[in-house]
Amino acid sequence: MRAAIRSAKKGLSEGEVPIGAVVVFEDKVVSRGYNRRAKLQLASAHAEMMVIDRACKKFHSWRLPEGCELYVTLEPCPMCMGASLNARVDKIFFGAYEQKGRSLTAELADANLLNHKTTVVGGVLEEECSGLLTEFFTSMRQKQKEEKERKKRELETLAQGEMETAESEKGENE
Repeated sequence: MRAAIRSAKKGLSEGEVPIGAVVVFEDKVVSRGYNRRAKLQLASAHAEMMVIDRACKKFHSWRLPEGCELYVTLEPCPMCMGASLNARVDKIFFGAYEQKGRSLTAELADANLLNHKTTVVGGVLEEECSGLLTEFFTSMRQKQKEEKERKKRELETLAQGEMETAESEKGENE
């Protein structure tokens, strides 16, 4: 999970939502990545999708070898769970729980939809993983608030200037 956290921090340094992931095989990280949605402008550029694709390329197969594990800093969404099941990831370890409850992680893992079962373990280094996300979104909201206030001040300054110009022109015309 520490490797996934390092990947999340790399994504954070590039302005991405700090979600990192790694695929591990025989106790070695075989692929690592982080969210790239903002940079690539792709809805599917989640950390899990990035590392699963890289691992598949490394193994020259869409089906990962038995024993591959996925470590991700946030509970996987349904798309990423689907990709994990399809690629035959044996175990998924995640840090922070999806707070809005939209992940369906346990339900999808237990559904046996693809004739493959995946073991899921949540809450691994949860505080550290959650902290990265909390810090990111707090900072983002603060920046948005500051930007909104800046635009409001600009509009007020512009409006004040237009009023002064109108009064000046009115005085000249009288």
